[in-house]
Formats: sequence, C-alpha cells, structure tokens
Amino acid sequence: MTKSALLVSSPAFKAGERIPKRHAYTGEGENVSPAIAWSGAPASTKEFALLCDDPDAPTPEPWVHWVVYRIPPNVASLPENVPMEDKELKNPKGAMQGTNSWRKLGWGGPMPPPGHGTHHYHFKVYALDANLTLNPAATKAELLKAMSNLILAEGDLVGTYSR
Repeated sequence: MTKSALLVSSPAFKAGERIPKRHAYTGEGENVSPAIAWSGAPASTKEFALLCDDPDAPTPEPWVHWVVYRIPPNVASLPENVPMEDKELKNPKGAMQGTNSWRKLGWGGPMPPPGHGTHHYHFKVYALDANLTLNPAATKAELLKAMSNLILAEGDLVGTYSR
C-alpha cells in the first residue's frame, strides 16, 4: 500500500529554518513546545501521532524531543506550549504524551552541544488507520512498534537549531 503525504507546518518556523530560541530546552530557552499543524489526511484516519527527534545528536539513536499519540482524527494541530506534565492532554482532548530522551514527559526543546553545528529537528506526523492501545508515557520505540502496520499517511517538518 502506498502511503500518502501529510503537509506538516508550524507558525513558529518555516521548513528548513531555525526554531526560535523560545522553544529551546531549559537553560537555553523557555522549553515551550511549538505549535504544529498538518493537513492532507485520508478520510479513513482514526488517529494521529507525532514524533520529534534529532538525528544529528551525538548519541547512538536520534535524540527524542517529543512523543504525542492518540490525537483524535478531527484534530489537525497541536497548540503552542502543551503542558509537559500532562500525560493526557486537555487540548486536544484525549491525546497522550510520551517520554522523551530526557526520560521526562512531553516536550524537550533543542539544545545541541555548543559548537556541534546545526542540528535538524524532525517533526513527523502520522495518520493511522486504527486506534492505538498504548499506555501513558510511551516511548518512541513503543509508539513505532504499535503503529508499524497502521500508517496511512505521514509528513515531516524539519527545523534547525545550533548553539
């Protein structure tokens, strides 16, 4: 089955451009999640999931910045400043946040090592053809495994950051 493409965007930054410092991790910025929107989902979408990671991190696996799943099919965006302490979100209602590479819930903003060059942050949105049964605070690996055969469409917005 050929997957269709979602268009992923943010009012905070354009594709390929720098993520504003306000969204950077604590100590560098305010660690506020950016608003993310998507369009082009198939009508048969049952829910959405979002992953944000940094493949340029000096770690064996890409550094995970955000895991969100169980986003209802009638929702096409996440607002700015999603509360990090909320496992189950109130906006959008029913969506769940997972665990990032800091082993914390919710958004963890960019903060590459000083002098490590420009890092690329991939905000990947997935349209799924079934509802996931993941527990709260799931990891990226758990989410990828759960949705492996359920992806109808996906899209990727890349923002950059350097220190």
